[in-house]
Amino acid sequence: MTSRDRMTAVLEHRCPDRVPYDLGGTHVSGIHQIAYRNLCGYLGLNDSPAPFADDLQQVVIPSDALLDRLRVDTRGLFPLTSHNWNVKGENKGDAYEFVDEWGFLQRFPKDGYWWSLVKSPLDSPVVDTGQIANHSWPKADLPERIAGLREKAETFRAQGKIVMLKGICAGLFEMGQRLRGMENFLCDVLTDPDSAKLVLDKFTELKLQFWEMGLDELGDVVDIVVEADDYGTQESQLISPDTFRQLMKPRLKEIFDLIKRKLAEKKPGGERGWIFFHSCGNVRPILPDFIEIGVDILNPVHVNAAGMEPTRLKNDFGSELTFWGGGVETQNVLPRGTPEDVREDVKRNLEVLMPGGGYVFNTVHNIQAEVPPENIMAMWETLDEYGTY
Repeated sequence: MTSRDRMTAVLEHRCPDRVPYDLGGTHVSGIHQIAYRNLCGYLGLNDSPAPFADDLQQVVIPSDALLDRLRVDTRGLFPLTSHNWNVKGENKGDAYEFVDEWGFLQRFPKDGYWWSLVKSPLDSPVVDTGQIANHSWPKADLPERIAGLREKAETFRAQGKIVMLKGICAGLFEMGQRLRGMENFLCDVLTDPDSAKLVLDKFTELKLQFWEMGLDELGDVVDIVVEADDYGTQESQLISPDTFRQLMKPRLKEIFDLIKRKLAEKKPGGERGWIFFHSCGNVRPILPDFIEIGVDILNPVHVNAAGMEPTRLKNDFGSELTFWGGGVETQNVLPRGTPEDVREDVKRNLEVLMPGGGYVFNTVHNIQAEVPPENIMAMWETLDEYGTY
């Protein structure tokens, strides 16, 4: 089977020849540039620095040589955003800093591994409608954001790969926290819902503008559209399910409805598109809501978070969601376990998640800098051995 055939089978909840593998198809299923160079060196491949899919996370676009060596089935398209565009740090002595197109102050310690947001532009305890309206908002539908992506997509399709397209920014809830500061926005949601709604409406508007423009140009050559927002913690949720349903769900539905409509309009006859949605942590209570508003693919399958046990997820939602990730635990097992620990974890997760299709293999989250190449290859070799239908 080609990668497209394999991926299509899985997304339609049919069994392919083997479990598909994703590495670097999205900014949340990739590999840190340090781990990437170490892995390339370990495999005897060119270990030169790769371009960034996400400069702030230091997540790279792997080389064709590595993707082919590991038989990766996905290919990602990464539009120009604040995470990979004009990231030019100013030397501040012990760190580099820059202000991105949203007005967020980003900082990279010289002994660090990634950029972190250290100053939000509207971080006063109280914000008024004028401050929100007059904030310097970026232009979401600039054509240059997607310049050259059509040619890349056509090349990937000719190679028999599935094509994924990232959005303009993080999710509505996460962007609200970045704009106002986490503490302020969490308070806004409960004590000043009118200002919270204005913020969420603005990010919704910008996302709609981006997807309208992006899918008008690329909808016929893109298979999977990538959106994300983080609602879960390791134990529960950052906001209650009721608050999610009141504030986030209707706005997400508006975005997803546009995406689905554009894909339906643009895709050639016999093809369809899918929505990939990333949300870390325990999101089990709102999975029925995700399904209701059009999510096709759940990432990352946070297997060590409460409520996210793979067996129960597969039994309860496996006929409606494709699970993408959860192949190996990335907080402890992959970075600090032995290769045998990694093999056992991969085998255990495959046994639960792969039956009947509806599963794409990936780690729980991006492979971080400290992960040894021996563990990455133990993961891949176990998938190769036990991931056959």
